[in-house]
Amino acid sequence: MSTGMTYVITQKCVGTCDTACVDVCPCDCIVGPVPLDQLRAVPPRERGRAFPGVQMFIDPDECIDCGACIAVCPVDAIVADSDASADDLERNARFFTRARAGAGSSGDATRSRRARSA
Repeated sequence: MSTGMTYVITQKCVGTCDTACVDVCPCDCIVGPVPLDQLRAVPPRERGRAFPGVQMFIDPDECIDCGACIAVCPVDAIVADSDASADDLERNARFFTRARAGAGSSGDATRSRRARSA
């Protein structure tokens, strides 16, 4: 569980969902409502149309505060939680509240469990 500053993906991600942040995250804390393989099956320029309103989210309970995701975001959507708007903080909290409360529902966070080398 995180004890320091965490990061928040802002609404700038909506319609972009580049997913480079997922690749660099060492703790697999970046998730979204659409499975990663489904997102990546759509060319980046078409994701906004294919997945309207969809964005990625950082689980504050899993984030280790490394900041690796910040540099790879092509739309500068990732900010420290202390710099995020109240609206973005609320969207993040709502996403994880729904995901944790409704296992199996459409609001679930879809994690990509990547194989890690030992």
